[in-house]
Amino acid sequence: MKEIYNDDLKKQLIRDSGYLGRFSVAVERATHLFHIAAGDYIVEEGAQPVWLFYLVRGRAKLYATLPNGRVSLIDFFGASCFIGEIELVDTRHEPRAVQAIEECWCLTLPMKSFRPQLLNDVTFLRNLCIALSRKNYRNIVSLTQNQSFPLTNRLAAFILLTQHGELYQEKHTQAAEYMGVSYRHLLYVIAQFTRDGLLQKKKTGYAISNKQALFTLALAMDPERNFSALLT
Repeated sequence: MKEIYNDDLKKQLIRDSGYLGRFSVAVERATHLFHIAAGDYIVEEGAQPVWLFYLVRGRAKLYATLPNGRVSLIDFFGASCFIGEIELVDTRHEPRAVQAIEECWCLTLPMKSFRPQLLNDVTFLRNLCIALSRKNYRNIVSLTQNQSFPLTNRLAAFILLTQHGELYQEKHTQAAEYMGVSYRHLLYVIAQFTRDGLLQKKKTGYAISNKQALFTLALAMDPERNFSALLT
């Protein structure tokens, strides 16, 4: 993660993302701009974030290490959204790891100095409540989809969520756990996608050969397109 000192780019991202509308307090002068390369961490697990992040470009994933040592995927983030807002509100919350799936750009505010202002900012808190309610709704729908749709649809969506540069590289154990299926069942469907020409096996993962077919399978679970923005 690297801070970028480019006022023109920062002003453009502030304007294009509607960032200032998330607050009623003056934040522009105190806002910093960070670039996070694919695979780098926005928040490290167990380390209280120094910054409140506002993701304006890119996608990231949230995961946690369980007591038995297994790593469990929890959620995915797409622009525009806050990252670190739970730690802002609850200082006792144990931070989970947030890792960039692809190149990410974040506008940030120093957590410590802005916490008192933000926790008394009605506009910010209202936007935060809306964002958290939408995230909760998305998670409920995701749980329903896991119970109602075959793995072919769910895996197609998962591949689109996690791919970077048209390459899918997630660990099979984590993917199977996230979707609540057996390792063997997951490998069977991946093999089916490969036979049908949707994926192509590479040394470093699976290249996406037919993205439109994956979109068709994924969007069958999302007819109202409530979550399809995360798949782009």
